[in-house]
Amino acid sequence: MSFVEPVTLRDRGVRLEPLSLDHEAGLAAAAADGELWKIRVTSVPAPQETRSYIETALLGRAQGHRFAFAVLDDESGKVLGTTSYHDIVPAVRRVEIGYTWYAQSVQRTHVNTSAKLLLLAHAFGTLDCHVVGWRTDNFNFASQRAIERLGAKKDGVIRGHALRRDGTIRDTVMYSMRSGEWPEARAQLLYLLEQHTPAA
Repeated sequence: MSFVEPVTLRDRGVRLEPLSLDHEAGLAAAAADGELWKIRVTSVPAPQETRSYIETALLGRAQGHRFAFAVLDDESGKVLGTTSYHDIVPAVRRVEIGYTWYAQSVQRTHVNTSAKLLLLAHAFGTLDCHVVGWRTDNFNFASQRAIERLGAKKDGVIRGHALRRDGTIRDTVMYSMRSGEWPEARAQLLYLLEQHTPAA
């Protein structure tokens, strides 16, 4: 039995469902909203690369180290973006949250905060994780601020860690949240959502 089982999560008009090839057109449209693939420090696929992107995510699911979700508007079913559990380590009950991106038109709205709340609640409440991690490019300052607003703590920087799409080598900033820190982080995220203040 897999550590992360297929599940659909929903709250505040946001739905997370297991990513599949059925989401290809919607995901391509989300990437085109803002031409997100042109951003140097992200891994958003160009529209013609969307199918390959989903197939890679599904391979990661089959291999047990990644579980990708499509993020949708719950009422209309419109695909808003995608996010994943990855670097899944059942032995120590750890997952990371990443491969996250959204159509430009829904960035800085409640969507990402709501999705993170769903993923964290599932990780700590259902999967009984001891720790949830994040990683991001050292030059992706927006992502770093967003992760810190979630209540995650900065663990450090892995230098010379990975290749960017342009062939340069990036440093990776690592963050984590332990299960004991989740109740306070949850309270803060709920407060931000209630105030209609974007947290990420």
